[in-house]
Amino acid sequence: MSTQMPILQMTGIHKRFPGVKALSGVNLRLFPGEVHALMGENGAGKSTLIKVLTGVYSIDEGSVEMEGESIAVRSPQESQAAGISTVYQEVNLCPNLSVAENIFIGREPRRLGRIHWKEMNRRAAELLLERMNLQIDVTLPLQSYSVAVQQLVAIARALNISAKVLILDEPTSSLDQNEVEQLFRIMRKLKQDGLAILFVTHFLDQMYEISDRVTILRGGEPAGEYMVAELSRLELVLKMIGKELDLLEELPQLAAEDKNSLGDELIRAEGLGRRGGIEPFDLSIRKGEVVGLAGLLGSGRTEAARLFFGADKPDSGHITLAASGGGIHSPREAIARRIAFCSENRKTEGIIGDLTVRENIILALQAKEGMFRTISRKRQEELAEEYIRILNINPPSPEHLIRNLSGGNQQKVLLARWLLTKPELFILDEPTRGIDIGAKAEIQKLVLTLSRQGMSFLFISSELEEVLRVSDRIAILRDRRKVKEISDKDMSQQQMMQAIAGG
Repeated sequence: MSTQMPILQMTGIHKRFPGVKALSGVNLRLFPGEVHALMGENGAGKSTLIKVLTGVYSIDEGSVEMEGESIAVRSPQESQAAGISTVYQEVNLCPNLSVAENIFIGREPRRLGRIHWKEMNRRAAELLLERMNLQIDVTLPLQSYSVAVQQLVAIARALNISAKVLILDEPTSSLDQNEVEQLFRIMRKLKQDGLAILFVTHFLDQMYEISDRVTILRGGEPAGEYMVAELSRLELVLKMIGKELDLLEELPQLAAEDKNSLGDELIRAEGLGRRGGIEPFDLSIRKGEVVGLAGLLGSGRTEAARLFFGADKPDSGHITLAASGGGIHSPREAIARRIAFCSENRKTEGIIGDLTVRENIILALQAKEGMFRTISRKRQEELAEEYIRILNINPPSPEHLIRNLSGGNQQKVLLARWLLTKPELFILDEPTRGIDIGAKAEIQKLVLTLSRQGMSFLFISSELEEVLRVSDRIAILRDRRKVKEISDKDMSQQQMMQAIAGG
């Protein structure tokens, strides 16, 4: 392990947006010859910190030093000039251009004022072979190669700009295991060459395999810097979530006698999986049962939910509905078979901001009825007013534009939309994210009440105590795999955290 001074040091970084404090007093030290992981749950501030470091956002307070000298990074160009290069999760190169063109774009070698193609191709091939141990035809379009190769080309381009610090933002999210191992071999070689690597990831196993040091963020604030070898997996999860075990164990649980006995099996997934999303898993849901999906960001929770709803096509396995024996192959088929789905992306996959509350509420029912069976305006108003009252949506006007409602009330509108379809299975992906405690309590109460009336739920939440409070059974996911199932008689926060942490 390097004992040198940090090559890059960020101290007391603050970043504010209107109404939001995104970063508060964050510190980061990157040492040459180390892989430094940056971890935290959704909204922890990881992306904001990277954008501050790379000049996309300005710093409100704090300082940045490179090799002991203060620097002011005001743009991505200045960041690159200082020796900081970034490879983003989505490869931001030009797929229609050749590999060589992508590596040297904007810096092409020239002769007599024209691009020296032969020299550019030669240098690109040498760079990939020497730094990436990759031998490919650099004259072919980038899009003719796999995502893994495209990632390596993006890294080669970053290194060719005299990088001293390399930021890898979720580089393994679209890679399979063999491709991850190939990337890690390159990272180890770059580490030996003295490069400082900032590895942003949400995969615990990968972090422990490749990283030397880790900085943890929680809610835009620092939760500490640790040597990876000295930090247990359980401690890491606790610091990311921000709870202590003894406090979590005190949270109230739903007593078994408060709920009627569960009905017959409603739906079953067998060997269901999707390459790059989630490994094959089995999971059944009974009538009136709330099955929770617990795991950290990137564990495969949303991917599992989308497979149940038919929004994504599985590569393996199948879903069987007990009533018909048939499966689910599309969202339209899921809706027809009385399955509802509230996406975690409320803004992009849920509300339509320019429509009213009434119009948003009746969307799913109108889709189910079909374009030739239009719901009358009077009936729309009756339904909207009924669910505004039932769910306590505020303000209680069906003609308000939904974009002007709070996050919690927008979420209630989405619940109303799907409840109108009278589903047998309701898939809720992060239904309480970003809403106030009162709205959270109302949604949790609604789930418990409807499950007692026979509705089944697949319930996903980053808040473990919430999953525990509403679930009859919990499936634990880690790094895109289902690793454990816990029944109500032996569910506890400690069991859940240990399963999530693994090892």
